[in-house]
Amino acid sequence: MDGGNEQRVAIKFGFKVGLSATETLVLVQKTCGNEALNRPNVFRWYSRLRDGRELLEDDERGDRPKSTRTEVNIAAVADFIKNDCRIASWVTSEYLNIPKTVVLRILKEDLGKQKLCARVVPHSLTPEQRENGVTSCQDIVAMADADNFF
Repeated sequence: MDGGNEQRVAIKFGFKVGLSATETLVLVQKTCGNEALNRPNVFRWYSRLRDGRELLEDDERGDRPKSTRTEVNIAAVADFIKNDCRIASWVTSEYLNIPKTVVLRILKEDLGKQKLCARVVPHSLTPEQRENGVTSCQDIVAMADADNFF
């Protein structure tokens, strides 16, 4: 049993014995010290016991939101930024109907991008990208050499 369940058992004991919620709170604080449940939690559990609740486990929580960080969305973000790598993340999130935080996480963790001067750029260039950059630069130099007025 973890500390939280032991404290709930103590609260249930205080309730069954006939102690008030305040007396039960003092009892729990004396036995658990700094690890004791705070006043609102003790009173909440006391109220639940008063309403006839017997189980000391937490209530079931509703379904948590499903993550939108799926393979389909990763591919969609990759395709979207392939066309324009300078597109803002909020534009991507609105266009694809994905939360901005998820788009940023996809860009950084899944696609290996980082924000640099308001651009998302790869951490390191692939050999093909490097070759394209060198070829483009050589073309520019050749054009400048060929043009006497440049």
